[in-house]
Amino acid sequence: MRKRGIAFEALDNGVLSCADPGALQRICDGLDDKKIDRLLRKWLARLPHPFDRRDRGAGYRYGLSILQAEFALTQVLDRPVAGRIFFEQVIRENLDIGRPGQVQLIFDRRVNRRTPGRFRTRVITEGVTPSLHVDYKRSRIKQYHKEGQALRSETTINDTRDFGVGRLLKNLPELRRIGFAANRRLLEIEQISHDCALGDDTFQHLQRPRLIEGQRAPALRFGDANAQAVLNAVLMFVFVARGFTNKDLRQQFAVLLGKRAGEISPGRMSYELRRLRLHGLIERLPKTHRYRLTNEGLRTALFYTRVYSRILRPAMAPPVPLAPAARQALRQFHAAEDAVHSWCDQAHIAAYIT
Repeated sequence: MRKRGIAFEALDNGVLSCADPGALQRICDGLDDKKIDRLLRKWLARLPHPFDRRDRGAGYRYGLSILQAEFALTQVLDRPVAGRIFFEQVIRENLDIGRPGQVQLIFDRRVNRRTPGRFRTRVITEGVTPSLHVDYKRSRIKQYHKEGQALRSETTINDTRDFGVGRLLKNLPELRRIGFAANRRLLEIEQISHDCALGDDTFQHLQRPRLIEGQRAPALRFGDANAQAVLNAVLMFVFVARGFTNKDLRQQFAVLLGKRAGEISPGRMSYELRRLRLHGLIERLPKTHRYRLTNEGLRTALFYTRVYSRILRPAMAPPVPLAPAARQALRQFHAAEDAVHSWCDQAHIAAYIT
């Protein structure tokens, strides 16, 4: 890229940004088996070696074999400050990814009792940077947060015969296909709970009224009981493919406010639907009076309800002395609540409804 005058910013042995990504991709794709072989022949013509002219005339010559090949996929994060948090959550929720069934999917190879190697997930910390390792025979995938700015997935093949491929250099295109496919399958298989992190700008915009497309969008203040109730209510329809109506939401909204459905008028519910829609948290299904959550709406609803119910409300509860029997009952209740939270997290339940 320097020779071609293409502006870029390096990321160790990767690229953070580039003025011409298409040209960069073509440069990378150009590192093929033919180019590597030409480099070898260039130096063999200059360096002494044991084959004289008669040996070469008889067909004796050096050939390249592949001892190790590494294929890396680097995904630069547009918000690096959240990258470490994201990757640590990936590690925490995918500790079972090294099991035989998952390894079989990642490497697209059958795993049985006679397949050599230990099937496990290893988390290795060098300094303060953790990395996730998954092994298949003598090959492995390593994933880590690179330079605090990118998610790096690397497949290293130490024995081409792990994949039924020969060691000669001509097999590099097939190994390239296997390596990059394994990187992408790893990303597809990895699961993470719905990301409910909100940027500060987004959070602050929700705290005050705004003019959106010429219409006034009322605020969705974090501590407001109505805001908490309506966001908890819409989360109940996450898995309803046909969405929800004013009436559907009104019934759930009333219960969360400790009221009967008849005490909440359709007009009041229309007000709540309108402010959710103007803030981009819900959208109307075409040619219907039904609504559904947007991706932004799901993150916002989860953030508001999880932080409030799991962090803010328990922290603000006043310390009240309890009788011994009450303390025992409370400990049992907290143990049951912790078990429910743990099960929800392990099962990747989309929302925790209070």
